[in-house]
Amino acid sequence: MSVTENNVSEALREGAVIPAASRAERFTSYDVEAFEVPGGREENWRFTPMKRLRGLHDGSATATGEITIDVEAAPELKIETVGRDDERLGAAGVPSDRIAAQAYSAFTKATVVTVPKETKASKPSVLRIHGPGEDQVAYGHLQVRAEAFAEAVIVLDHVGSGTYADNVEFVIGDGAKVTVVSVQDWADDAVHVSEQHLKLGRDAALRHTVITLGGDLVRVSPTATFADKGGDVEMLGVYFADRGQHQEHRLFVDHAVPNCKSRVMYKGALQGEGAHTVWIGDVLIRAAAEATDTYELNRNLVLTPGARADSVPNLEIETGEIEGAGHASATGRFDDEQLFYLQSRGIAEEAARRLVVRGFFHEILVKIDVPEVRERLEAAIEAELEAVGA
Repeated sequence: MSVTENNVSEALREGAVIPAASRAERFTSYDVEAFEVPGGREENWRFTPMKRLRGLHDGSATATGEITIDVEAAPELKIETVGRDDERLGAAGVPSDRIAAQAYSAFTKATVVTVPKETKASKPSVLRIHGPGEDQVAYGHLQVRAEAFAEAVIVLDHVGSGTYADNVEFVIGDGAKVTVVSVQDWADDAVHVSEQHLKLGRDAALRHTVITLGGDLVRVSPTATFADKGGDVEMLGVYFADRGQHQEHRLFVDHAVPNCKSRVMYKGALQGEGAHTVWIGDVLIRAAAEATDTYELNRNLVLTPGARADSVPNLEIETGEIEGAGHASATGRFDDEQLFYLQSRGIAEEAARRLVVRGFFHEILVKIDVPEVRERLEAAIEAELEAVGA
């Protein structure tokens, strides 16, 4: 046995977490049984409270209900309900964990949204996804297809109660420009585990924004891949966790072709006993991905004692021929100097704290192109601050 094998065996006996050597080696499959049932010590699950998944991870959560989708779409878009045998499904990516594979094998019908070739949508399109209901379980699948040189804004608004796991695909054609906003504004009882697959064609551009506010446990895992040169993906996120909430965002940007660009920026705030946020940002630049330009950033603002934020940026580079690559992560409480500055100019402490939080999120809020969503998020942040008495 080699020295490395000895070290791994000893670590396993001690119950340590053994991280995957490379994100490039992460296993993917549509087959549920190809994945072992996770126990919580695996790198992919070590931050997730497994008991709160309600059996989504071990096959015991059988579907007892269905989601409903209300559509307010631009007239240029085509909305279809298809069976699982539709050959278009699965085009953006393959499940990378057992829950995603379970969701893929368990859905009975899928929603496909198509933006036709060389079409610019006349208004944002909203798909409001209602959970299956309290104590009910559902699995789903949704695909957004933007054909060559199409332009559109798509909002996925998740509301309601229940336990829900799904795969969401974004297939962005050559030269297309798409903005996506995925809102998780669930009721307090909801559990939502979602794997989102982003695939960009040649010279395609995608701005993908995740907003997580509600739910008991929410875990969103977006993966971005590039099918050809010139792709540009911007991945933004805003999250606000309350007492007892678990919010987890796991991102992976896979640069496998040359001359592509990615920017990742997630910001979160948390308050209350047991509030827990997790952000994992993986970026892989493969050997063939020359002239890649990438940067990822995560910031967390802890508003009260008893809250915890975990942030893990990972950058793996297999070629030296890149334009730029970097990452940054920070977690902290209010900046006392900012508070002092505002108070020294006659602003009361409560108002000063509000201004600091608003300023913290402002950089992302201004990038949300849908006014209704931006105003709703601003109102939600204000309501959270009222609740904590900030």
